[in-house]
Amino acid sequence: MKKIIFPTDFSDISKNAFLYALHLAKNTHSEIITLHTYQYPTMNYMDVPIYLPEIYEVTELSQFENYKGHIPVLHDIAVKHRLDHVKISNVLESGDLIDNIINLTKKEGAEYVVMGTKGATGLAATFFGSTTEKVMNDSNSVVIAIPEDCQYEPIKKILFITEFKTEEIEVLKKALAIAKVFHSHVDCLYAKPKENPVDDAIIHDWKVMFSNHDVSFHCIESDDKEGLILEFIPLYHINMLAMTTHHRNFFQRIFDVSLSKKLAFHTKIPILAFHP
Repeated sequence: MKKIIFPTDFSDISKNAFLYALHLAKNTHSEIITLHTYQYPTMNYMDVPIYLPEIYEVTELSQFENYKGHIPVLHDIAVKHRLDHVKISNVLESGDLIDNIINLTKKEGAEYVVMGTKGATGLAATFFGSTTEKVMNDSNSVVIAIPEDCQYEPIKKILFITEFKTEEIEVLKKALAIAKVFHSHVDCLYAKPKENPVDDAIIHDWKVMFSNHDVSFHCIESDDKEGLILEFIPLYHINMLAMTTHHRNFFQRIFDVSLSKKLAFHTKIPILAFHP
């Protein structure tokens, strides 16, 4: 059985993302492994050497009771959406969150990590210098990041940004495999620059290569890649964006656009992140 790692702090953000994990598990016949991480309190060890074991014991007990109390909440979400047949197991670990996620994905051989992301400072903060970006970079699993204001809807259209580079072929294959799981269509978008565009013969080869897949290729002349993509998302009713780490420069630029466009973008679109 395939496995999905679902890190959770039992916040509303996590509960929102859990529904995506449930649907992914249903469609891939996977087990969800929830992971809750806690840390021992910081203290001056010179002052409390005698009581340290007791402090650790109290912390562990408190975290366990908190964990045990929240697990039924996730079960209730599954029941509410008629997904309680999905197998769910739970892990409680102390230590560093990122290390625990990476170690658990390796230990369980998990194919996916589904994470809720905090958007207090915009999606840029989600991916640059944050937990999600580090997990995306350090894990070989596919990471699906769900912005906090993203309300679940069936994944019907996935946007894959391409420059028709050879190394993107395998990534597109992965995106198409995920799309098949969700019974969704993939739109590949190439912002064709006025100078030095990709040769038409290469684009033709890609179309032939993927002719048996549910995918469309859009080559639109524009030197404003960020603006084009932001316009493309609502126009084509995109509800998931596929990316790899080599798209980081694009994402750093896209968050420099106007606040209204940025908010419209980051509050609605889950990110499907592939490790190249």
